Amino acid sequence: MKTTENSFVLDVYSPDQQGVGSFDGGKITEIKPIPFPRESGGAKRTGPLLYWAWASSKGDGVIGMHPHQGFEIISYVMEGAVGHTDTAGNNRRVSAGGIQIMQTGSGISHQEEMYGEQTEFFQIWFEPNMSASLRKPPVYSDFEDAEFPRETLGNGITAKHIIGPSGVIELQAPINWDVLQIRPKASYSISLAEHSLAGFIVTRGSVQATIGDEERRLSRRDFVMIKTESSHSLTIQAIDEDAELTLITAPIDPGYSLINL
Repeated sequence: MKTTENSFVLDVYSPDQQGVGSFDGGKITEIKPIPFPRESGGAKRTGPLLYWAWASSKGDGVIGMHPHQGFEIISYVMEGAVGHTDTAGNNRRVSAGGIQIMQTGSGISHQEEMYGEQTEFFQIWFEPNMSASLRKPPVYSDFEDAEFPRETLGNGITAKHIIGPSGVIELQAPINWDVLQIRPKASYSISLAEHSLAGFIVTRGSVQATIGDEERRLSRRDFVMIKTESSHSLTIQAIDEDAELTLITAPIDPGYSLINL
């Protein structure tokens, strides 16, 4: 569903409108709110936000060793545990609420491992200044859930700060990332600058999103992409139960050229 109103574009993608993928003989499946540019379904890449997948597995599974170069890649674990093994000698495991970060620089190969009865995680790719990134050595780091600061924003809203002024992760790509927990009937508002994007996905409950004179009711796994030409206020309200969502904002023109895949 797409709405254009003067100075913003609002796109909403239900799970069946997103891209899909699988690994390890179907043990790991994923929907893709933002698939790779040549794949079908979902939103198109915007600004430094290149790719977004929601992966799930029941039981152990492996995405085998494969290379990356240039991009900044984050895996955010929502349930279970995800392992990381790479050619730089890192062998790490992160549990629910934690994050793995690869700033892949001049190049690195790695694999992902899922453990336990149920695993859910995001993998999100950001494009930094590629000419600078490709000249740097690759770097891996990770953080567990307790390492991220949390802030109470008004009555019934908690923000877990991942990337941004209050976050603990620093990327070259100019993004902000918060995980928001919203109590029933509580609402969260954010100002979106001109020429910016807001991408968010509902991970629990249902919400109503309002921007300008447009309102959308959203449920778990629904994905929203908003692109602005002038500044706007976005308000998100939980409806009848606790809601959670992951929100990423960034400039649409971050001041460097984006590559074409």
